[in-house]
Amino acid sequence: MHPLLAGRWSARGYDPAAEIAPTALEAILEAGRWAPTGGGVQPVRFIVGLRGDVTFTGIVDGLKRGNQSWVPAAAAVIVLCTTDQPDEPKMHDYGAIDVGLAAGQMIIQAQAEGLNAHPLGGFRSDALTDRFTIPAGMRPLLILAIGRIADALTVDPDIAERDRRPRTRLPLAEITYADSWGAPFSSGGTFGLPEVAE
Repeated sequence: MHPLLAGRWSARGYDPAAEIAPTALEAILEAGRWAPTGGGVQPVRFIVGLRGDVTFTGIVDGLKRGNQSWVPAAAAVIVLCTTDQPDEPKMHDYGAIDVGLAAGQMIIQAQAEGLNAHPLGGFRSDALTDRFTIPAGMRPLLILAIGRIADALTVDPDIAERDRRPRTRLPLAEITYADSWGAPFSSGGTFGLPEVAE
């Protein structure tokens, strides 16, 4: 796996004094803009706040309580919006898929810029819709907090403890199937074999 992917994780302990360079922020937004899009529709829109500006404050005010404890230290927050068309399931689903693709590319671009991006869904959609006059037919679906990771000794102990937790995922052998659901897939390599604890 590429080191940018292997090194990605969702930190919370950001340096509240670190700023994001305009060129880095533009590169992250461009990574989202150039993500794959279903049928070329390009439904994703970005609301961008930099720490200290009114947009940043408006986004933080719309967060659920748990996220309000650490997101204010981020250098930037970006709301990813997309189509809200429940009566057209195909377009509704494509809009959500496009947000996921854009966010994934933005997260890796942030990593390449020496930053960390944390995707979160803990926000009040109605609050953001009202604050930013998001029009009918559009919805805020995901927020990216972007910052520089702080020295663990300088952040709240609870946040530092959460950031120290091991990053784990289910083994590929448990989540990849062939022929029918639950029937293990094997590439002929080693990933289909059970993982052995050291």
